[in-house]
Amino acid sequence: MVIYGNLAISYGMIAIIFFAILLVGGLLAVMHMRHKYAPNLIAALIGAICCFLLLEALPALT
Repeated sequence: MVIYGNLAISYGMIAIIFFAILLVGGLLAVMHMRHKYAPNLIAALIGAICCFLLLEALPALT
């Protein structure tokens, strides 16, 4: 799929970011309901999202 224009790329990245936020929020909700917290897993997920943003999304915007 070829995307022309910066506006479409921005909308696509925003959609991916919201999807990632929903996944992390769902994981936190499930862990809260089961009373099992794994701070290392949460930190790893947040780090993976930040890494994706820095390596993939940021160069696409510039």
